[in-house]
Amino acid sequence: MKKQAPLTFSILLWTLTSCTEGELAPLQKPYKILVPIPVSSWSHRQVILPIIEALADRGHQVVVLSKFPPSLSHPNITEMPIWNSIYEEKLNFFEVRKHPLLFLYNFRSQLSSLAWRLYNDTAVRDLYSMRKEFDLVMIDALFNEAMYPFAEDIPLITVSTVGNNYQQSAVAGNVQNPGYIPTKLWEFARPWKIHDKVFNILFHIINAFVWRYLVVPSIEREVRVHLPDIAPLLDIERNQSLSFINSHFSIDLQVPLLPSQIQIGAIHCKPSRPLNKELTSWIEGAGEYGVVYVSLGSMAQGSTMPVQYRELFVSAFAKLKQRVIWKYEGAVPGVSHNVLVRRWLPQQDILAHPKVKVFVSHGGLLSLQESLYHVTPMVALPIFGDQERVSGHLHNKGFGKWLQWEDLTIDILLQAIYDVTNNTRYIENVNKASKLMRDEPLTAKEKAVFWTEYVIKHGGATHLRSPAADLTWAEYFLLDALLFTLIVGWFAVVVIKTVLQRIRLDYGKMKTE
Repeated sequence: MKKQAPLTFSILLWTLTSCTEGELAPLQKPYKILVPIPVSSWSHRQVILPIIEALADRGHQVVVLSKFPPSLSHPNITEMPIWNSIYEEKLNFFEVRKHPLLFLYNFRSQLSSLAWRLYNDTAVRDLYSMRKEFDLVMIDALFNEAMYPFAEDIPLITVSTVGNNYQQSAVAGNVQNPGYIPTKLWEFARPWKIHDKVFNILFHIINAFVWRYLVVPSIEREVRVHLPDIAPLLDIERNQSLSFINSHFSIDLQVPLLPSQIQIGAIHCKPSRPLNKELTSWIEGAGEYGVVYVSLGSMAQGSTMPVQYRELFVSAFAKLKQRVIWKYEGAVPGVSHNVLVRRWLPQQDILAHPKVKVFVSHGGLLSLQESLYHVTPMVALPIFGDQERVSGHLHNKGFGKWLQWEDLTIDILLQAIYDVTNNTRYIENVNKASKLMRDEPLTAKEKAVFWTEYVIKHGGATHLRSPAADLTWAEYFLLDALLFTLIVGWFAVVVIKTVLQRIRLDYGKMKTE
């Protein structure tokens, strides 16, 4: 089965009609929206940016506080860059891969010092003093707890840029079952074995405990140095009105969701644009074998790729019948004539081309969504973070192959590329997922705009919140009721036993008399 051309008349017509805002009611009143996201990687920004732009296009005024320099020219968007020492893009994630939990521990310890520095900044404090001028605050749900004071007594929407996040879901009152919901970092081949389940359950519990009782309190202590009267950060988080989730039921694991949990997966995906002459010529000249596209994302820079893996890629690509387009930041010694190397590439436009047969990727969530949106199966080599979970998921769904760097050889890489490009089940699965992803009454941007306005219009939309959000974990799991039942049962047994013993004693005395 061949990959379908993305610019056929039917798909083009669908795109033009579905991307309009005709389904949304006319704007009654423009709102002011604050988006403080000082801790946010480039990939996280790519999820939040389409929401910001859609709100601005709608007529709302959006103020963005982030670590990135201003790059948006929209008249309704104001960007406030803030100094941030956590530059994820400069890290060597191939080194981090060796000790991921140690890195996470060190990274999380930086969040408390970052919180102190943020509120020590005059611009941040000035913005905080003006916060009640805003109608709503929107925050990236991962690593931005220091920004929760901005949302005290103001409607709050959180964005789960990493897709379904069981910790964020639990805060909303929707505790997800660790018997089948994977952690943020790992997924296993399904069906899970017993040791997979045990590991998954323990990680769920330990990670949540460390975060809520160690990390967040340390952040809160530093924030209170500057804002001593704020409410507890976890209370502000619990009072959020709504959460946007970067997932979609057609391509992700199906999970139960509350009315306050809105899926906006693939919001950053868009129809392809024409490629430049160089790329067009390179792809069109590939012949019947087509093209292999290779990119390890925005965070793992080419210069950090270990030499043995770079040389392995060079040797493997030289044996391919396909042409290769390789995103790599730097020179690649010994690259063969069938490989085109560039520092930056228009990824979605390349993936949309019908001659691009497979995407060799780091297994990032956004890359998976783009691959499915543009109907291109994958070979995933996860490096760090949620990439392992995403890669395991795409393997389980049949969207491509899942490889490990430690096991990688030239033959294994070549075999994976061969299997994905020649086994029709991969393109069939990807094509089906792409159609399901697009088959929605509203686009992801339209949903984001509608629900943002909905929350503001209804003063925080508290009617969407689950009452379970106000329960402690002991109350949620009925431990208090079970304990009460055990105590009452034990007391009843003691009373009955005592009465029976008394009856037996009295009866024995009567017999002896």
